[in-house]
Amino acid sequence: MSQIRKLAGQTAIYGLSSIVGRLLNYLLVPIYTRIFTPGEYGVVSEYYAYVTFLMILFTYGMETAYFHFSAKANEEEKEKIYGNCLSSLSISSVILSGGLILFSSTIASTLGYANHSEYIIWFALILAFDTLTAIPFARLRQIGKAKKFAGLKLFNIAVNIGLNLFFLFLLPQLAKQGGWFASLYNPAVGVGYVFLANLLASALTLLFLIPDFKSVKMPPDAKLLKQMLVYAFPILIAGFAGMINETLDRAILKYLIVDKTVAIEQLGIYSACYKLSILMTLFVQTFRYAAEPFYFSQQHKDNARELFARIMNYFVLICSIIFLAVMLYIDIVKHFIGEKFYAGLSVVPILLMANLFLGVYLNLSMWYKITGQTRFGAWLSIFGAAITIAFLFWLIPPYGYVGAAWATFICYGSMMVASYIKGQQVYPVPYHLSRLLLFVGGATGIWLLSLFLVKYLNLSGPSLWSVNTLLLLVYIGTMWKIERGEGSISILWKKS
Repeated sequence: MSQIRKLAGQTAIYGLSSIVGRLLNYLLVPIYTRIFTPGEYGVVSEYYAYVTFLMILFTYGMETAYFHFSAKANEEEKEKIYGNCLSSLSISSVILSGGLILFSSTIASTLGYANHSEYIIWFALILAFDTLTAIPFARLRQIGKAKKFAGLKLFNIAVNIGLNLFFLFLLPQLAKQGGWFASLYNPAVGVGYVFLANLLASALTLLFLIPDFKSVKMPPDAKLLKQMLVYAFPILIAGFAGMINETLDRAILKYLIVDKTVAIEQLGIYSACYKLSILMTLFVQTFRYAAEPFYFSQQHKDNARELFARIMNYFVLICSIIFLAVMLYIDIVKHFIGEKFYAGLSVVPILLMANLFLGVYLNLSMWYKITGQTRFGAWLSIFGAAITIAFLFWLIPPYGYVGAAWATFICYGSMMVASYIKGQQVYPVPYHLSRLLLFVGGATGIWLLSLFLVKYLNLSGPSLWSVNTLLLLVYIGTMWKIERGEGSISILWKKS
């Protein structure tokens, strides 16, 4: 139990940068969805969808490779591994970013934004800067300096938010007064100011981490680098496949929607409503930050597998509570985005549950990282990617972004089941399946009960919120008692 408390404590600290920080960052979404049209917001979403794919290419699995090789190394070897990662990523970032900048005009024209080749140049630099900070941030996690990690992440987010507010609100007002600000502001840049703010924030964050580059030695150790690349290559493949699962829907939505006149607007609506799954996404992300190094540190202990199973219980319970809380208060949560984006609210429960499946899959995936069999991670992600591509092409043309949401749900659900089956063969963990199913099924049932009450008792406003609050508290209390072994139902699986 003390180890679970340790993991919870680290998750809380990482949450300061990820949950609190991203919540602050996500406060930009209400701004974007109120000052941009759905089409303009669709452009922002499309570019960031492309960037997620490119970030996988730029880092090519070296972050996980760093954790893996450092876990069994002494201090001197750890420093060598760290320097090798930085050296390799520095060289490759220059090559890849240079290529994007060189062909920026051609790329912009291909994407349909011929008048904004500067967007490509800015993102090439963002990718380079973020790649160069990836390993220093990984080392902070590896050595347990969660507070410094959180502080730098918060700094990056604060700068990004501040510059967004400056470019989107203050600068246009100052430009009206003429003078230097009028020459600085160019309305034609449009949503590009969002990208420019990101670029400057990434550059300043890298500047603060420059002292961590003292270990860089050129050229990198060829023998060590080869070993790391062999380990990391399946993770690169898995990363690409994972990004297909996570963001391909937003990258290709405008191409698959039949009515091209509304395609980019549909992308904007879908992307905005995707943000309403923020709490689930952020919890999964912050848990992953803490869990990955934690699992590696606990893998050789006698009770490791029982500990992993218990952690899964808590993880699924919290995710189920998040799902239920968002759906019970969706009439409040929806105000996070602009009213012109409300048409897409039907995808929110689908995406919340899809992200719950993703979180479970990420927990399950530790079996192939711990055992060093990362090729299975690649195959699982490729399996998910194949499902994603098939269902996106099948469901988007007739159902639009709703089809994209269901494709995500089916993909992550399938990957979760496949990873569990294979993982139990290679690295069996005594997960409490009946309990996990009860957590998820109970949350879904309570939500459906709420919908029934809304329809047949005509509940709304304060009366609905009061009833939903009672339902949420009953769910939390009941499931917590069951998890603690105090509930009467728990006797059904005491041996599970």
